[in-house]
Amino acid sequence: MNRDPGIYVDHMLEAIANIEADTAGYDFEKFRRDRRVRQLVERNLEIISEASRRLPKAAKDVEGEIPWRAIAGIGNVIRHDYHDTYPTVLWETCTKDLQPLKSALSRIRSAIAAQNGPK
Repeated sequence: MNRDPGIYVDHMLEAIANIEADTAGYDFEKFRRDRRVRQLVERNLEIISEASRRLPKAAKDVEGEIPWRAIAGIGNVIRHDYHDTYPTVLWETCTKDLQPLKSALSRIRSAIAAQNGPK
């Protein structure tokens, strides 16, 4: 069964929105001290990672500047190297990497909608 790739785009956009909401008003020091928010970020990054693996290659190829392999790989790091998941890596991912991904996903979402036509 082929699922609509828009589902995975939506999952990723929702996870990014969750991270943005959960870290709103935070600086690095507050983030570093807040175990719960770090764990929320980790979980949402796992969702982003897994959903990115399910996006068709053709959709990712259109947004070639996005490091898709690294996005897929961060889930493995979080799951398998959980004891080494440093707040610095999580914070930098949140503050530097998510906005370009969000923009790319919005473009992919628009292309999928245009391809599928009106519902």
